[in-house]
Amino acid sequence: MRDWQAAGVWAALHRLLLERLQAAGQIDWRRAALDSATVPAKKGAPRPARTRWTAASQARRGISSTDARGTPLGLKLTGANRHDSLLLSPTLDTIPPLRGRHGRPRQRPGKLHADKAYDAHIRPQECRLRGIIPRIARKGIESSERLGRHRWVVERTHAWFNRFRRLIVRYERRVDIHLAFTTLAASLITLNQIKRFC
Repeated sequence: MRDWQAAGVWAALHRLLLERLQAAGQIDWRRAALDSATVPAKKGAPRPARTRWTAASQARRGISSTDARGTPLGLKLTGANRHDSLLLSPTLDTIPPLRGRHGRPRQRPGKLHADKAYDAHIRPQECRLRGIIPRIARKGIESSERLGRHRWVVERTHAWFNRFRRLIVRYERRVDIHLAFTTLAASLITLNQIKRFC
C-alpha cells in the first residue's frame, strides 16, 4: 500500500476509471458540488506531543468534489482543525485532466455549488480564475437550502465513502496510507458509476 501510493498507482487507477466514464460521456461537467466530512482518529498523536491542537490535527477532514451525478472527481485530506474554505482551490486542483472525448482534456466543471463554509471574498475569485462559475451560499444573505437540490449529490457521495469501514474512523497514523485507502474507495465508487451508466 505504501509503495503503490508513493508510485501514484491509486491516483492513476482513479484517473483511468474517470477517463472510462468520460469516454462514454457519463461525467456531467455542467455543475459540481464540494463539501467536507470529518473522520475521527482512533490512535491520535504520539503521547509526548499530545495537545488539543495535535489531537485535532490527527483527525482528518476529507474534502471532495463531485460531478452532478456524485462521481468523485477530486479529493483532499487535511487536519480537522483547518477551515474548509482554505481548501477550496487545492481540492479543485486535484481534479485530473481527462482524455476520452474529442478536443482538449476536460478538467473543470461549469459551476461549483458549495455551502456557507466556503463563503470568503477570495473564494469566488479562485473559481473564476479556473473558469468555474461559483454558486456559494452567502452568510446572512441567502439560505443554504436553495443550493440543496444540487449539493445533495456530494452528501450522498460522502455516504458512499462511509460504506468502507476503514474510512469511518482513521486507524492509520500515516497520512499517505489514509490517503491511499481514500483514493482506492473513490476508485471503487467510480467503478460502480461505470457499471451503472456504461
